[in-house]
Amino acid sequence: MAEDPRAFVVLPGEGRVIDLGEFGMTVKADAGRTAGVVSVLEADEPPGFGPPVHVHHDTAEVFYVLEGEYVMYLDDREVVCPAGSFVFIPVGAPHGFRVGNVPSRKLNFYFPAAMIGYFDDLAVALRREEVGDDELAEIADTYSMEIVGPPSERYV
Repeated sequence: MAEDPRAFVVLPGEGRVIDLGEFGMTVKADAGRTAGVVSVLEADEPPGFGPPVHVHHDTAEVFYVLEGEYVMYLDDREVVCPAGSFVFIPVGAPHGFRVGNVPSRKLNFYFPAAMIGYFDDLAVALRREEVGDDELAEIADTYSMEIVGPPSERYV
């Protein structure tokens, strides 16, 4: 991955789209463009969607809610986060989310840059008819992510 520490702009509607079937993510910044500092993804997600509770062992994560509403699961707390909400998740903190009752959109920031490969690999797996929990756990493990909660009904 070539590092390109120059300033750059990604305009609305620009960025590489990762098709995850029921939802999509758009890469706004990756490790190569930010010299490994941060990766940024924009997610458009349907109502009720959400991953199982999980932990990132090598990266902190930030959510910024652009539209709609997310219910965040942070340790033992459940927090409703409308548009304009900022959520910081330190390395190693269990977390998950569920999209509220309307389609919602957020930015995900990963410090240091991480997780784009996870979503790329997940997209490849989802193109097949069946994806098992073991395969999802293996993909997560490859990217230092551990699933610690029950599978979500609306993730894959």
